[in-house]
Amino acid sequence: MVRNFSHIPDRTELIAKTNKEFERLGWTQTEQTNYLRNTYGQIIRNKLTDSQLLDLYTYLHKQHNQQSKGNNQTMKSPIQKIFFGCPGTGKSHKISNDVDGGIVKQVLGIDKNIYPENLIKTVFHPEYTYGDFMGKLMPMTMNEDKDKSVYYQFYEGHFLKALSQAYKNIIMAHKEGTETQNVALVIDEINRGNSSAIFGTVFQLLDRGQDGWSAYGINISDLEFRKLVELIGFAQTGIDERNPTYKYQNKGSSYVLEKFPVFDEIKIKVKVNTAVGSSIRIPPNLSIFGTMNTSDNSIYFMDNAFKRRWEWEYVDWKQDDDKDVDKVILEGYGNNNYKWKDLVEKFNIFIKDNHNSVRSGRIEDMQIGYHFINTDKVTEEQIKNKLMFFIWDSVFNRDKNPLREILCFDKNDKRLVTFGDFIKYHQDFVKNLLNYQQK
Repeated sequence: MVRNFSHIPDRTELIAKTNKEFERLGWTQTEQTNYLRNTYGQIIRNKLTDSQLLDLYTYLHKQHNQQSKGNNQTMKSPIQKIFFGCPGTGKSHKISNDVDGGIVKQVLGIDKNIYPENLIKTVFHPEYTYGDFMGKLMPMTMNEDKDKSVYYQFYEGHFLKALSQAYKNIIMAHKEGTETQNVALVIDEINRGNSSAIFGTVFQLLDRGQDGWSAYGINISDLEFRKLVELIGFAQTGIDERNPTYKYQNKGSSYVLEKFPVFDEIKIKVKVNTAVGSSIRIPPNLSIFGTMNTSDNSIYFMDNAFKRRWEWEYVDWKQDDDKDVDKVILEGYGNNNYKWKDLVEKFNIFIKDNHNSVRSGRIEDMQIGYHFINTDKVTEEQIKNKLMFFIWDSVFNRDKNPLREILCFDKNDKRLVTFGDFIKYHQDFVKNLLNYQQK
């Protein structure tokens, strides 16, 4: 059969196309030479006929398509969820832990002991900023004794670190023909920081399409993009016509970033060395988790537009099936025969029965989980300084009559005015609470 080469302008372009496919597949120079020798009896492509060149390009292109198809099928659907509930219910433990690995290991297949780089954790707080999340310039001092000059270095934030690792895993899976590894970004106390300000334009990326990629992309600064490509595996090697040149994983020739096909695999459009258009997106192998205690006082308002972009799961204190909780005793109470688990259950019933006196009226916010005090035994000091302070200061801070009732005092009894008064009766508080009968 006579092949039609009219669509191929010249051999030079066809060789360039095979170059691109070799790079997509991640073949080393030795692997390329061995394949040419074993298949065509030649070690360089210039010795191949036009028909052989076309066969080579067709084969390589087909191999790349098969790898891409296989990898896309094995990528897990991303999880984007906030776990919320009262303190001590094990929300963070549910996501990731040292016992069974949590959702991160059981669902996403991330073993933090083998691939710790695939699990990135952070905690939001009032001073946490977009710079901590995405990246920021930090002043540095030269280490040399004589030179104390200051220079600036860009440090990646937690989100940029997670995003680059997800991109890196996609590229490596394409190269090696393996399953794409998932990445998880875990944000504890997500409502203790100003989430709208922290996420900034990243907020737009939280809308996911059916393929798991962000439905909409965003622009990022040149500094952020340079750090992103560095984290993916690119290193600057020189300058070509005023443009920096790079090597990927310190292999092959140096080019401007536009020449590297790996950016096609992660759907980033590059012109020379800059990301163009709104081409930065969250890939399907990056999952994002958040946790929040809705009872926290110092929290920022989370607007509805931000909330809509997450799945939500309420973690009820009753759902905790940790068998070790049954062994936790109340040291110093009832000859050490009282159990912490029983006290927690009666505590939550007592809170519910007195919901009219609870601050803000949000009962589930003021209940506690079995891990509110997370020790092998619960001491008198922990009862007084943690449990009793919580119920005094956070639960019944405006109406102390339920506490007088549990201590068998009359309404407005002057024996219970200050917190110091309250903790004097810690023995009676524990005993009466354990004997409390639901109304």
